[in-house]
Amino acid sequence: MKKLFLLRGLPGSGKTTLSEQLGGSHFETDKYFIDEHGNYNFDGSKLKIAHKWCQLRVEHSMEDNIDKIVVSNTFTQEWEMDTYYELAKQYGYTVFSIIVENRHGGVNQHGVPEDKLQQMADRFEIKLK
Repeated sequence: MKKLFLLRGLPGSGKTTLSEQLGGSHFETDKYFIDEHGNYNFDGSKLKIAHKWCQLRVEHSMEDNIDKIVVSNTFTQEWEMDTYYELAKQYGYTVFSIIVENRHGGVNQHGVPEDKLQQMADRFEIKLK
């Protein structure tokens, strides 16, 4: 069975750490902003491009029939996962959506301000069914 894991959570919750534990091919939008020297250079004006970049990398992995793919993005709203669910259906992947909570006191590595973290927390949607 081919699996797609969508790891959801606020910055600092441990999504990247968990993705490393799960193994497989790992993708996240934040990697778009890492330069050739390993520096993180976020540019909010390029966020849409960065998400498309991540989605295309996942699709190419699915075309290559990679057995396990892990995507760790905040996914605070349900619609943000829609493209991944559509790709999974198209390529025959079973999807596991996992919410990662910051119960370990982790610090977000990208310096997201506290007010932005609160905005993200306030709009976080959970659909149980």
